[in-house]
Amino acid sequence: MTTIKQADETERRICSVVCSADGLKAREIAKKLGLENTTVNRVISRSGLLRELCWQDSDYRWHGLVKQTRPHTGLQEFSGWYGTVAAFLEQDEQTWLAALEQGCTNIGRSLTDTRGLIHSFLDCRMQMLTLFRDLQEMSDKSCLGWELVFEFRLKRSRHVRIYADVLVVTENRVFSLEFKMKDSIDPAEVLQAAKYCPYLEIVFGPAYEVIPVLVLTRAADLFRFVPIGKADAVLPVCAGDMLFNVFNEYLGFLK
Repeated sequence: MTTIKQADETERRICSVVCSADGLKAREIAKKLGLENTTVNRVISRSGLLRELCWQDSDYRWHGLVKQTRPHTGLQEFSGWYGTVAAFLEQDEQTWLAALEQGCTNIGRSLTDTRGLIHSFLDCRMQMLTLFRDLQEMSDKSCLGWELVFEFRLKRSRHVRIYADVLVVTENRVFSLEFKMKDSIDPAEVLQAAKYCPYLEIVFGPAYEVIPVLVLTRAADLFRFVPIGKADAVLPVCAGDMLFNVFNEYLGFLK
């Protein structure tokens, strides 16, 4: 199973309180968490991600833009495409692609390399269509109610934004899927797949386990756990045709 570096625990706890309530002052957040008032404001002000996820009104109350409840209200504001699996399956390719391109423009995702990006977007779409077809055939249809995100924007620091390819949000897990149109494992891309986890743990809160996955869409019959750099940690790497097996590993459809 995956074991990776965790999110900053103070950031995660503060974000969870802010995003689960409807406007709290720093002292109220601090009281809930057993922290000093100044610690709350300092942590939020120094974290690029929290500054993007939280805002303060004229009465100095903090609010969260992405609620940590299902469905995750506000998630669409940071997504190229956001909706349920059922909604994704109902859209034809052109409708879905147009919505994704508009969403990417809205969140500041550069589309300058249009040809390469569109090709990768369509490749991701085909892999996800196959995954959800397999899930429906091999289990019940509960996956239709899962949340699905393409191109999720995360603010790592004041001037650095990163984009997670695809998020699949189940009842208590977030699968962060990094897609590469390759057939061999690159250690640098394993690290890339893992790097989103600490940020996603903050966004979704302690009720969710974040599972990073590297998907090689030109490979076949590949599924194994691979070390993440020099850390004592691993993550699943799979071919597109084995993505169902990753979900089964954690959700246990075939047990």
